[in-house]
Amino acid sequence: MSELDKIQTIMVDTFKDLADQLGQAEPFECKDEMILFGAGATLDSLTLVSLVVDLESRISDEWGREISLTDDRAMTRAVSPFDTFISLKTYINELVTEK
Repeated sequence: MSELDKIQTIMVDTFKDLADQLGQAEPFECKDEMILFGAGATLDSLTLVSLVVDLESRISDEWGREISLTDDRAMTRAVSPFDTFISLKTYINELVTEK
């Protein structure tokens, strides 16, 4: 399984668990274009924080090292990692594949 496939699986599982925690009847549609935060977003700010914490924990478990999805590098990017599902997946991939 490629790194991107692992990240995709972790993200989908995290969104599924988040929907369960929120008591949503329907799961999140984890498509690349899904808007995570901002105008037309799927998540509110508190839910986004919960998502980030869960993702960081699962990524740490999978790759055996700590990462931060909300560090200065993430916050100063021209395109926020939290704009869409694909932008977050791409950012996570950058973090887990860097040496």
